[in-house]
Order: sequence, then structure tokens, then C-alpha cells
Amino acid sequence: MQSLSIISVNIWQVLISFANLAILTWIMKKFLFKPVKKILDARKESIDSAYARAGEAEAQAEEHRKDYAAALAAAKQTTDQMISDAAREAERRGNEIENEARDRAQEIRRQAEADALLEKKKAEEDMKREIADISAQLTGKLLEREIRPEDHRKLVDSFLQELDG
Repeated sequence: MQSLSIISVNIWQVLISFANLAILTWIMKKFLFKPVKKILDARKESIDSAYARAGEAEAQAEEHRKDYAAALAAAKQTTDQMISDAAREAERRGNEIENEARDRAQEIRRQAEADALLEKKKAEEDMKREIADISAQLTGKLLEREIRPEDHRKLVDSFLQELDG
């Protein structure tokens, strides 16, 4: 029987061990688990608030990106409109300058034609006078003795009228 006494269970020892375990568990729960749980809860709350702030910052950044994209599109549209307006204005001004140049060229041509016509008439008049003078001198020398000065003048006038006609 000796072998059974070694294996025997002492109930009081078991109860004291359970009491020790219960006391240690209560002490650990009271002084260790609750403070650690508070620290872990505070850390979890800090991490959750950081995630919330990061989510808000991301949403705000997305909103700013959308605003920037809208502003960029509006600016592009405005610049496109300004460019097309400037092109239309340049074309209109180019046409206006071209028309002014054409009108000016026509005016210069008309003036040149008028000047040329005036010079032509002046040259014709000068030529007529010269021809009349030369013919008068020739005729005068040839007929100096036979024609009086009044007849001579009539002859020259008639000659000039034939040249005009």
C-alpha cells in the first residue's frame, strides 16, 4: 500500500491551491488586467481617431482634387474661348487691313491715272503750242510778204482746231 500513499490527494492542499489561484487571478485582474485594458483601449481609441482623421484628410484631398480639376477645366475653357476670340479678331482685323490696303491701292491707281491723263493733256497742249509756233515761224518766213498778221492768226487758230478735232 505504500504506493497509494504517494499518489494520494490532499484535499486541503488542493483547496488552498485553488484559493491561491483565485486570489492571484483577482489580484492580477484588479491591478494588471484593468490598467492594461485601459491602456489598450486608449491606444485603440487613438488609432481609431488617427484613421478617422486620415479618412477625413483623404476625403478633403479628394474634394480639393475635384475642385482643382473643375477649376483647371474652367481655365482651359476660358483660354480656349480667349484664343478663338483672338483668332476671330485677328482675322477680322486682317480683312479690315486688307480692304483698307485695297482701297488705298485703288485710290493711288486712280490718282496716278488722273495725273497721267493730266500730264498727257499738258504734253499735248505743249506739243500743240510748239507745233503752232514752229508752223507759224515757217509759214511766217514763207509767206511773210504775202499774209498780214491778222490772217496769220486766223490760219494758226484754224490749224489748232483741226488738231483738236
